[in-house]
Amino acid sequence: MSPAPRTPRPRRYDPAKVRAALDGQVRVVCEAVDALCAAPDAPAVLDAPTRLGEWTVRDLVVHLAGALELLPRRLAEAAADATPQHAGITLIDYVSNLSSRAGEVARATSAGAAALASAQPSAVAGRLREAARKLADAVGGTSPETVVRTSFGAMTVADFLVTRLVETVVHADDLAHATGTAVRHDRQALAAVTRLLADTLAAKAPGGSVEVRIPPFAVVQCVAGPRHTRGTPPNVVETDPLTWIRLATGRLSWDVALEDAAVSASGERADISDQLPLLS
Repeated sequence: MSPAPRTPRPRRYDPAKVRAALDGQVRVVCEAVDALCAAPDAPAVLDAPTRLGEWTVRDLVVHLAGALELLPRRLAEAAADATPQHAGITLIDYVSNLSSRAGEVARATSAGAAALASAQPSAVAGRLREAARKLADAVGGTSPETVVRTSFGAMTVADFLVTRLVETVVHADDLAHATGTAVRHDRQALAAVTRLLADTLAAKAPGGSVEVRIPPFAVVQCVAGPRHTRGTPPNVVETDPLTWIRLATGRLSWDVALEDAAVSASGERADISDQLPLLS
């Protein structure tokens, strides 16, 4: 009998590098939103649709602001609660459960966007800038090992900041898709999100029969079956970081990615479409 596939050990992220990556990614997103909201056609752009169901660009910006405001709120709650907290979930646990909160997130976003429905575009951009300021103020001086509650259990601030990288990288790409405006990603932010989503795939489908390559940031093995040990793997999937993030989050389908040659898959086990998306 073959041994059961081993679930990969969660990767650790350097807190200082994550903080710097988040600062950089938030900066480029704020700059992009500032430019959009300063343009003459800003009202029409904010009302434009996105690939996220019924969300408009305004909804997307409000959601980004809410994602940045969440950690300051959790830190305030932790400061007010004298009960000791112990981290109980990993980053992979958190990411794997994100889709279960889709309805709750949609309701909160709709409420926030409704409050800004008649506001000037500058107020929408200002909401995001203020959220970024609150995040920077809250994190400054806070130990990365501080534990905060989340919807799925307690985790360290160091790990929670990685989840904010997921939010800002994924939704910066949504913003670019909706508006046609290029949003430059912070390299380290893109690397961290690519690796986390690759590790989530390996945890969801543990095994060693397929090698997934996302150069230059990640290589993981997944899917139960014969394990490859040397030479060229018989089953290989390869793509670039942004295509991988779109596949993992349901922004792009496996079939379309193959048809557009955005992903290559060789070997009889290389079709990993049953494992995707990892979150949506």
